[in-house]
Amino acid sequence: MKTLVVVTHPNMETSIVNKRWVEELRKYPEKYTVHELYKAYPDGKIDVEKEQQLIEAHGNLVLQFPIYWWSSPPLLKKWTDEVFTHGWAYGSKAQALKNKKTALAVTAGGTEHDFSEEGSLGNRLDRYLLPFETTFQFCNADYRSFFAFYGAEHYMAGSSELLSKLDRNAEDYVEFLDKL
Repeated sequence: MKTLVVVTHPNMETSIVNKRWVEELRKYPEKYTVHELYKAYPDGKIDVEKEQQLIEAHGNLVLQFPIYWWSSPPLLKKWTDEVFTHGWAYGSKAQALKNKKTALAVTAGGTEHDFSEEGSLGNRLDRYLLPFETTFQFCNADYRSFFAFYGAEHYMAGSSELLSKLDRNAEDYVEFLDKL
């Protein structure tokens, strides 16, 4: 079954990494459905039933977003709060996410070293993503970890160094998704 990639970036037009990832995923429409929340819900009013049906129609679920203040953009939090309902996503009778392979794809402004215990932030990225992992586990999903691009803000937009790294990273992202 296909993988649903829920992309939540409030400024996709100006994004470098998330935009490139989406371009790469769109090359494989037989494998991935790219669902951009800010395009689907510019007013922030989420169609819960439609979102639940979309998730149910896919074998895997990936949440893709930039790290915002150690969490996700606000629309993704709202989406999770509204879509992952009791009786559907969690609870004794919930089956929608049970054993569904899930993962995260995130972009972080800081370098990989920044996101280490010795780095300027003092914690690994997986520690900041723990609430997402816990949510998936609470819903009995099969959480498979995360894929990350570190340090985007340390490159000049459009620099050959960034573009080269980003091309390799986009290919690695597809490989990560294929192994879910």
